[in-house]
This record gives sequence, C-alpha cells and structure tokens, in this order.
Amino acid sequence: MKIHFLGAAGQVTGSRYLLEVGGKRLLIDCGLFQERAYRSRNWESFIIPPDTIDAVLLTHAHLDHTGLLPKLVSHGYKGPIYATAASRELAEIIITDCAKIQEEDAKYKKKRHDREGRKGPHPVEPLYVAKDAEEAMRLFQNICYGSAVPIGDTVSVTWHDAGHILGSAMLEITAEEHGETKTIVFSGDIGQRDKPIICDPTFLERADYVVMESTYGDRDHKEGGDIEQQLCDVINETVEAGGNLIIPTFAVERAQELMYHIGRLLQADKVPHLLTFLDSPMAVNVTDVFCRHREDMDEEAMEAIEQGLRLFGFPGLTLVRSSGESKAINRINGSCIIMAGSGMCTAGRIKHHLARHVSREESTVLFVGYQANGTLGRELVSGKKKVRIHGKEHDVRARIAQIHGFSAHADRAGLLDWVSHFKPAPKHVFLTHGEREAAASLSEAIVESLGCKVTIPDYRDAVHLA
Repeated sequence: MKIHFLGAAGQVTGSRYLLEVGGKRLLIDCGLFQERAYRSRNWESFIIPPDTIDAVLLTHAHLDHTGLLPKLVSHGYKGPIYATAASRELAEIIITDCAKIQEEDAKYKKKRHDREGRKGPHPVEPLYVAKDAEEAMRLFQNICYGSAVPIGDTVSVTWHDAGHILGSAMLEITAEEHGETKTIVFSGDIGQRDKPIICDPTFLERADYVVMESTYGDRDHKEGGDIEQQLCDVINETVEAGGNLIIPTFAVERAQELMYHIGRLLQADKVPHLLTFLDSPMAVNVTDVFCRHREDMDEEAMEAIEQGLRLFGFPGLTLVRSSGESKAINRINGSCIIMAGSGMCTAGRIKHHLARHVSREESTVLFVGYQANGTLGRELVSGKKKVRIHGKEHDVRARIAQIHGFSAHADRAGLLDWVSHFKPAPKHVFLTHGEREAAASLSEAIVESLGCKVTIPDYRDAVHLA
C-alpha cells in the first residue's frame, strides 16, 4: 500500500492523492492549484500515466479538488469518476465554467502580452477547453452516502457526509492485501458543526491511516463573535459611510449562506433594504442545484422549506447572469451589496468590481472565506497598500474587513474533535490541505492528545503504508 501526495502538500489548493492498494490505482481528487506560487504545477505532466489509473474518487466539487479532471481525461484517463449526485452536478458547473475562463483568459492574456511586448511564465493557451470538460462529465457515476462501492475484488469505498458543502464527502477505503484488511480514511474538507443548510460532518471511529485537512489547524473561528451580527455591523457601517459593500464570494455554499443570513437580517429589519446583487452565473446555477438536493440539507433547512420560507431569496436581491447586467451595476447611485466570484479574487467578475471600488475609501471589501497565500484576496487581507488588477496598479483605500466564522472548514478545535473520535487512534495521520504553519500547529496538538505518528508530506512524496 502506497500513497503519492500530488497536491495540497505543504499548501492549500491542488488536492490530489494517488493510492496504490489491493492491486488498484485510485486517484482521490484532481484539483487545480490556485496559489500564484504553485500555478505552474497545473502545466506539469502527470507523473502517474492517466491511463494506468483504475478509478477517480471525488470528495467534493470545489475547483481545488476537481479543476484538473478535464486535463486528466484529455491525457488519457477513461475510467469511472465516482461522486455523490450533488457533487456531480456542482462539478459540471464548476469545471465547465473553468474551461470557459481558461479559454477567455488565454485570449485576453495573449492580446495584452502582445500589446506590452512581454511573455508570461506559463503558455498562453488554456489548460483545457469546454470539450474536455464535457468528456470528463461523461465518466461520472453517482454514489450515495453510506453505500460501499466495490472496486475490484479487494477494495471498497464508502462516502460519508463531510458537512463542508452540498454533496461533500470523506472517503473510507477498506482494502485487503496479503491477507490483511486495512482502512484508509481521506477526510476531504471537514465542515463546521451547527452551520445552516448543510448537515454536520460525520465522525468515523475506525481507521489505520488518515489523510486529513489542516486548513485552520492553527486557529479557531470564534474571533469577532456571532457571524450574523458581524455581517449586520459591516453592512450598516458601509451604508453610513456612503459606500458599496463588495463581497468576494465562493459560488458553492458561501453564496447560498450569505443570501440566507442577509435575508434573515432584512426580515428582522436590522439592516437597510438595499439592492443586493449576486453577480455570478455560476453561483446562480449552484443555487438551483441546492434547491434540487434537499435530501442533503439539515433538518432546520428542511423545516424552513416545509413552512414555505425562501432560503435563498429576499426582496431587492437580483441574480445576475449576463455581463451586460454585471456592468450595469456600476451605474447605480447609492449603497448596494455586490457578491461576486471568485472567492479568493483569482478570476471572475469580482476583479472588475474591485478595480472600481478598492480605491474608494467609503466602500468596504468584506472577505468571508479562506484566502490562500499568493492570491489577490490574501494580499488585500494582509494589508497591502497597492494591488495589481488586470495588469494595472490600484491604491487600496477601501476598508478591508474579514469574518472568519463563515468558513466551510472546521477550525482547530473542530479538527481535533474529529480526529479524536477514532478509537483506537490511527497508526499514522498525514496532514495536507494547509499551509505549513497551520499543519505544524495541528500536528503538535494531535501528537500530544492522541500519541500517534503524524507526518506533513511534501509535494510528490510517496509513502509506503507498512
């Protein structure tokens, strides 16, 4: 048994692991690298030939877990891609959108580089195109939570709700090799408990080996208090200053959660009834998927729906699809709320809104999710006074605010709680999907509390499970 750590090792994005077990090669996730320092890895050749992989197992649909699937397929992978039904629908939206962005960005960058007489660090061509995304979607096979899926005669995989986003899962892989049966758990991204809409994460009790995320391994989400009250304060303070509230928004889960909380604040008359825009065709499509998969929502959300309440809508909310509608937002006088993707400001319409508002001292840019190192979002939350957007320098005069509790990831306490449920403790825990400081802090805490071996693998490490 052997694990190859092909992404999210020593950093956050690009989740990809190859598990060789029971005579099978299983690829767990196939994500895009999004941090600026690691984007060149997206262009590297696959070190494991795609046509030698037996199956792809998806934990969830986020781009940093699915974004290289079309490239994998275009390079020869023809096997099944197993995922929950909700993950399959979300993945189709996400990788199709990414293909479109890849093509558009390649055209835009080529024109800009020709105009400026320079070359970028990567080829001015898309990683993949829409046809590749379509081919990848043909390989998807839906699975249900709690059902063991056999892969050959010696391996089975069970998906359990990870409580991260709709359809997200942690994978419990049981394999027989040389007369021994071992259990390997891949946590995927572990969600917070008691979040609205999404179910709580599953607590597993048995594993020999655990590959576990560590995004917030060095901090807790309690900073600032109740997230709805923090959102209320930011909205009111921005209106009082006469500016607009710009929220870089992840299309999956975060956009829906924001609509839920803003609707509650409006219903309680705690904030002014502002024009509010969800300027993200992807987030609009994702919201439709949420409405189709009520079976994956928690009891509170189901009760609200049964009572006839709208989880994702309120007076004054406009769902923006076309670029013309997006541009029209900038002609509005007076304060408004603009939610737009991408959540880390790496691409999408948010960059156009930031270019217009980041130098306006009366406006606020509010971050409600993790900002990976090397992204424009991280530069802003880190206090940079000048940022580069679409090739131009902009002074940062807008107020930069951040609410940590919106995160779809468990914090340090939540991660320790999750791993502590294994009885006995795993033989070996591998910490991935976190920056080194966060992973190191969590590693120390796990060793102290559980006494098991903990490793923080490096990119392309291969570890035998002895």
